[in-house]
Amino acid sequence: MSADLSLPARSHQAAIGLALATMIAGGWLGLHAYGMFVFELTWSNWPLALALAAVQCWLSVGVFIISHDAMHGTLAPGHQRINSAVGAVLLALYAGFAWRRMRDAHFEHHKLAGREGDPDFDEDHPTSFLRWYWTFFTRYFSWQSLVFVHTVVAIYLFIMDIPFMQIFLLYGLPALASSLQLFYFGTYRPHRHGAGAFPDDHNARSDHFGTLASLASCFHFGYHLEHHRRPDVPWWALPIAKRAGIGAGATI
Repeated sequence: MSADLSLPARSHQAAIGLALATMIAGGWLGLHAYGMFVFELTWSNWPLALALAAVQCWLSVGVFIISHDAMHGTLAPGHQRINSAVGAVLLALYAGFAWRRMRDAHFEHHKLAGREGDPDFDEDHPTSFLRWYWTFFTRYFSWQSLVFVHTVVAIYLFIMDIPFMQIFLLYGLPALASSLQLFYFGTYRPHRHGAGAFPDDHNARSDHFGTLASLASCFHFGYHLEHHRRPDVPWWALPIAKRAGIGAGATI
């Protein structure tokens, strides 16, 4: 199947990956700064605030997907220090996550996908969205993340005097919503049991979404079987992998 997959040269992949990462992460940081330090929440601009929160949620998903590519070395192929540096910084800013812990857990997920020992899987509730999400959330949101988030909120609230509702709506809500979005499209849908047989031991399926819907839902991470079969393919090239038939065998 990989014979039909044509990707740019590694230097071009790195240029594309880093350019997209700069746009996504830059937009994410810029919108956060605007929401905290420029925007003033009032009763009349709640619709705009909700729109900003929705965009920030989507960008947050993108930031995590960039970090995920960095784990696999596909953000900048052949430049491991760049991958590690970008991934570590973005994961720390996202929710105080530790780079090595998250990277090692993700590699375990690839080894044990959808089986006992997979840190992304809940073998006790393989069909329950809420119970599985709670297991997923509590495994990854450690005390370091709690300290990080509470510290940021405390600085904004007590030192910079930003209203709590503005912090919640434009910082807390997008972060929580992005974790739900990542979990639903990138973990639960592709790996859940009870939706038909898996095509191979990756225990994964892929969305049938078109390219734009796939980008909007989870930066193409719903093309999940393609990713498990070819983890060397960066997120932005997963539609190419889908068209090449890399994920043939199971769609959802």
